[in-house]
Amino acid sequence: MNPTRTRLDASRWHWQHGPIDLILSADGDPAALKTAYDACWVRFIEVLPELVGELKVLRRPVQAEARLNDNPLNGPIARRMWSACHPHGARYITPMAAVAGSVADELIAAFNREGIERAYINNGGDIALYLTQGQRYRVGVFADLAQYAGKRVADGDHSLDANFTLDAAAPVRGIATSGWRGRSFSLGIADSVTVLACTAASADAAATIIANAVDLDHPGIVRRPASSLKDDSDLGDMLVTVDVPSLPQPLVDFALTRGAQTAQRLQQIGLIECAALFLQGRVRVVGIDHSGALLTHRANLTTEATCSKYAAC
Repeated sequence: MNPTRTRLDASRWHWQHGPIDLILSADGDPAALKTAYDACWVRFIEVLPELVGELKVLRRPVQAEARLNDNPLNGPIARRMWSACHPHGARYITPMAAVAGSVADELIAAFNREGIERAYINNGGDIALYLTQGQRYRVGVFADLAQYAGKRVADGDHSLDANFTLDAAAPVRGIATSGWRGRSFSLGIADSVTVLACTAASADAAATIIANAVDLDHPGIVRRPASSLKDDSDLGDMLVTVDVPSLPQPLVDFALTRGAQTAQRLQQIGLIECAALFLQGRVRVVGIDHSGALLTHRANLTTEATCSKYAAC
């Protein structure tokens, strides 16, 4: 299992190594871009072996009583994963909840150099950004992770549920999405929850926690032990959502309110900048004004204060 890289077009690459699947894009001086991509590739080929070497500890839950200085991991990515999950230790969470975002954060550092105007690394839907003054990215939002998984959307595609623009003046440098329809397991019933934060690792961990909070008891919701679906799941025998029936609107709103309350708490203590929570055609947005992101949408948004699968351009 060797790492591979394929050029998709003039500005985008596809890199893969086992479960790590990246889309990378950058703009800037050609010589600087070559240097940045070369440095990023050198780091990329080390990532999987480095994480596998600490996988046993990475699958253990972060304990609420653990101090931030008591990080039990050694590698920089593994330590970043644990640190991103540490604030959520009162709930069940393992460092694996932040793996995709942490990898993206580690690799985007290669583009922080003279001559690079902007760059992003999309690790299976969790995105780390690099933006210099005056630069921005437009991000398209999809509510249904299953329907749009792997779909490439052109700028201006009307199938987008929403889109927002992030520029260098905003504090956001990380975007992540979680939900029961995604590639990872969820304890909740959200179709998707997209979180914007200062880092992709922080967004990744928070998206997991918020998506888990979008939940309720209903006899039609099907849950299975995570271990019965994946032998090595870090969730063990915990029940994860595998199917959600069509729910009456009051129940949808109830579940979204629970998730929005969690998102509000995380936004108020500075762990996230904003979040959008989607369930069966309904959506709640928390903190969008605070983030500095410019949001436009087709959906009937209900704003709690004051985006979900996406494509950056």
